[in-house]
Amino acid sequence: MGMTQVTVTVRNPANLRKAWDGLFLVDTGAYDSMAPAKYLKKIGLTPMGERTYELADGRELKLKIAVAQLEFMGDIVGTTIAFGPDDAEPILGVTALESVGIEVDPRTQRLKRLPAVRLK
Repeated sequence: MGMTQVTVTVRNPANLRKAWDGLFLVDTGAYDSMAPAKYLKKIGLTPMGERTYELADGRELKLKIAVAQLEFMGDIVGTTIAFGPDDAEPILGVTALESVGIEVDPRTQRLKRLPAVRLK
């Protein structure tokens, strides 16, 4: 399976002028999104708690989390974002994608908009 990336603007919901733009790897195996902690802190996000995540290699990692506003492909969604290591590749998880009705076409590896957001 190929890699799909998308530019995402991460905003602090408490002050929408504070934002960071990054190129995120779309990961349909990840529920939540993740960005380097240094960028999340720079826009004033403060952790609301911690969550344990299972990595692709089976290891578990406890990361701080917050709620952020993500904007990509013309849509905006509020979602959980994890404070990753400062050198981590940003990840856009499936929760954010499905919340705005976007999925990855398995044939072309491109993001495609569904005719409607699922509400069932």
